[in-house]
Amino acid sequence: MPRPLLAALILLNSLLTPLTAGALQPAPDADPRITSAGLIEYAFTPGDAADELIIKAIRNARRQILVQAFSFTHRRIANALIAAKRRGVDVQILADAGQVDKIRTSVIKDLAAAGLPVFLDSAHDSAHDKVMVIDAGGSETCLITGSYNFTHAAQFKNAENVLVIHGRAVLSDAYRDNWKRHRNHARFYRPASDKVR
Repeated sequence: MPRPLLAALILLNSLLTPLTAGALQPAPDADPRITSAGLIEYAFTPGDAADELIIKAIRNARRQILVQAFSFTHRRIANALIAAKRRGVDVQILADAGQVDKIRTSVIKDLAAAGLPVFLDSAHDSAHDKVMVIDAGGSETCLITGSYNFTHAAQFKNAENVLVIHGRAVLSDAYRDNWKRHRNHARFYRPASDKVR
């Protein structure tokens, strides 16, 4: 079976499988099942250029990029987000609070220093999402998810996967709404000598 078809079938199966008992439930009125069709790109690391897929999607953003990151050390991905902000895209970062100071090479401080709003999520043992929601609310939307942290290690050292899902507005909207739920309990981050308020 060709890899793109296999990846699409795996994603479709995961989207249609009901949540198991005891799992974190979505909003009460949400249906966690979505019929999926459309373009899905994927990459496996090490080996595939997952970072290039992500950077390409960022460069194509027109209105908004909402990021959820656990660890974030990949400078080229960070630079692509900064460039998107400079061309007028609303870019907001939601990051795991414990990783910012724990990882010496974290680019979260650089993103905040470049004027991107950064929010730190400390309401969980780990804010372990690896997500970018691009231009939610329309047919040109793009959703990036998978095991891939936005890190150098994820690209060059670890065995990771990335899915870039185009044009699935219902799915992107669900991820956007989840981003907002976590943003509601996160704290705004100020870089350098400023403190988290």
